Amino acid sequence: MRISRVEALRIKQPDFEQFDWWLTGPLDLLYDEGRRRRDQGAAMFNMPIDLRSDPVFHVLVRVTTDEGLHGIGAIGLGSRAMADAVERLLAPLIVGRNPFDVELLWELMYRSTVNIGRRGLILEAISGIDIALWDILGKATGQPVYNLLGGRTRDRIRAYASYLYADKDLDRLANMARGYVEQGFTAVKMRFGYGPQDGRPGMRKNVELVRTVREAIGEDVELMADAYMGWTTQYAIEMIRMLEDYQLAWIEEPVLPDDLDGYARIRASTRTAIAGGEHEFTRYGFKELITRGCVDYVQLDVNRVGGVTEARKIWALAAAFSLPVVPHSQNYHNQHLIMSHTNSPLSEYLPPDYRDGDTFLSELFIGDAVAREGYITLSNKPGMGVELNEAVVSQYLLPRD
Repeated sequence: MRISRVEALRIKQPDFEQFDWWLTGPLDLLYDEGRRRRDQGAAMFNMPIDLRSDPVFHVLVRVTTDEGLHGIGAIGLGSRAMADAVERLLAPLIVGRNPFDVELLWELMYRSTVNIGRRGLILEAISGIDIALWDILGKATGQPVYNLLGGRTRDRIRAYASYLYADKDLDRLANMARGYVEQGFTAVKMRFGYGPQDGRPGMRKNVELVRTVREAIGEDVELMADAYMGWTTQYAIEMIRMLEDYQLAWIEEPVLPDDLDGYARIRASTRTAIAGGEHEFTRYGFKELITRGCVDYVQLDVNRVGGVTEARKIWALAAAFSLPVVPHSQNYHNQHLIMSHTNSPLSEYLPPDYRDGDTFLSELFIGDAVAREGYITLSNKPGMGVELNEAVVSQYLLPRD
């Protein structure tokens, strides 16, 4: 069997609704720019590219073999440059080769582009191709990918509801939190709305947000909170100490991902667990994150770190340090690794209450993860267990330039 074609499917952005909620983030540290972003609506927080000049919002990868098998990979948030990297830089390296040679193909793509890659756009493009290759491996062997990675470690995966953005309407926030508990979720994650630019009043408002959710869900439901890289080291230490009575399961991404010294100092100075890694790449990046004592929870994303081939190495590295791995998002490429590893206690789940880049990605597939009564159950379909939702994909598919 040989790889005969590698395609990038360019998906445009749908019309997202504007919500009366927001979160702190890295742009907030730019003060005026952060306030301007917030005024434009926090739904824009994950859309850094000007869609007028680059309409590509998601990039999917389809790899075809000479025996007619198709593998599908999802890169997620994308750009024209991402699609070009797939088709012009990486595809020529692997077309004509055996799709089972995932280790060799990964190293070939990584080492051939290391002078312009290592992280970011190129690694995400490699990730999409690699995920598609594993989809082919599963289909060729008649096995779900998790069976190729170690098999089932449980019947179903516990999920936490990941929504609860900061909201000035605290009653609405409380009702939403209670609603997730009533649906069967035993853990929920919220977002902070204030950062260093908001001073001491903002810190008190963050406490008020956490208190509201904690009182709504009770003491027995796990509560996590996400700062989305919007704090400084000293601010994070003070803020986390103010929140310790609310028994947060973790604080997520308190500072920018390259601030490893800040991560380590925050973790050493507070009692609350620290989570991070959503914006980190490859085993080399996670080696630094883990060995320097930055995190208690490793939060990689398979369609960012280098795909399944690289992600399984990161899972093993985390296991060597007795660290749990809880990936970003519920999408199918993460679920197979969660299922096949004992050091992944739960999965993030973004409920379809609202539409953003992650939930829209799920719309592009038939068979992506759905939580029922707080748990995700995986099928035993060969490969990744998903197929393109052709009706949706065709609606948003952009032509190649």
